[in-house]
Amino acid sequence: MKKICILYTGGTIGMTKTEKGYAPKPGYLRQKMETIDDLYHDSFPAWDMIELSPLLDSSNMTIREWNRVADLIGENYDAYDGFVVLHGTDTMAYTASALSFMLENLAKPVILTGSQIPLSEIRSDARDNLIASILFAAEGRVNEVCLYFGGRLMRGNRTTKYSADGFGAFRSPNYPYLADAGIDLRYSDMLLNAPSKGAFAVRRLESVPIGVIKVFPGIQFELFASIMTEKLKGIVIETFGAGNIPGHGDALLPIIKKAAANGTVIVVCSQCPQGRVVLGAYETSSALKAAGAVSGGDMTTEAAVAKLYYLFSCGCDAETVKAKMEADLRGELTEA
Repeated sequence: MKKICILYTGGTIGMTKTEKGYAPKPGYLRQKMETIDDLYHDSFPAWDMIELSPLLDSSNMTIREWNRVADLIGENYDAYDGFVVLHGTDTMAYTASALSFMLENLAKPVILTGSQIPLSEIRSDARDNLIASILFAAEGRVNEVCLYFGGRLMRGNRTTKYSADGFGAFRSPNYPYLADAGIDLRYSDMLLNAPSKGAFAVRRLESVPIGVIKVFPGIQFELFASIMTEKLKGIVIETFGAGNIPGHGDALLPIIKKAAANGTVIVVCSQCPQGRVVLGAYETSSALKAAGAVSGGDMTTEAAVAKLYYLFSCGCDAETVKAKMEADLRGELTEA
């Protein structure tokens, strides 16, 4: 009998109605789960649940909570065959990306899931997401951090939230789904990672100053000059298309050079969910390349942010971070 550890962080799946709208309530999700016979069926995996306190709406998740979840997985790693992390949808892709880097040499499934409608409601996606995630975790076919939602099992650091109100809330725009949950759990075997042979370890993250700038038509780059100080360790710039910025890129170049002189790592990601950044492919991306920015390839912004936190927390210097941002560490990008 496989045994799964469920870590409940909060989020819509366990929320109940209050005077101020839906909010998580301690002990409430466990009570609702006890009414689902399937969770206690003889053929269903055994499970325990650890409820974090306080329970959070995922918009309130921080590096502190990422460290706490990673620590709990580390403390219970040998006692369970897999882990399911119940999480709010708004920042689930960020947490999935962060855990993929933090859990070094992972050789067990860690599945993040949640729901768009609370388990307490009659018409909810929570029951299927919960049951399927536990089954995927118990089968042990995946050896990485994944995200399950709406019938799809996805690599965690390849996901992004796509819909605020649809049951298919997440997409993996640049990497195929790892598995589907239909009548059977069907895996794409060629996409699955082999178990790591190294010693499992948890790399806790430090609260490193990191920023994100989204380019838009008419952007005045000089407004961002004040944040480009030596305190800023890394910044992700979401550009148009394959890494393009508005034609008045000359205004950006001095700012990027200033950031580079301060040791700030500049990573370029695309605003397009699908595709990759190729700096220098167009004239309008030349300024970024000339200033020393590095390409995020086909990484999501969520993965790029989490990867910066991880690399700086490993003690890497700026040049090492630049090199590793363009290298595939956990399946988060497709190397050119």
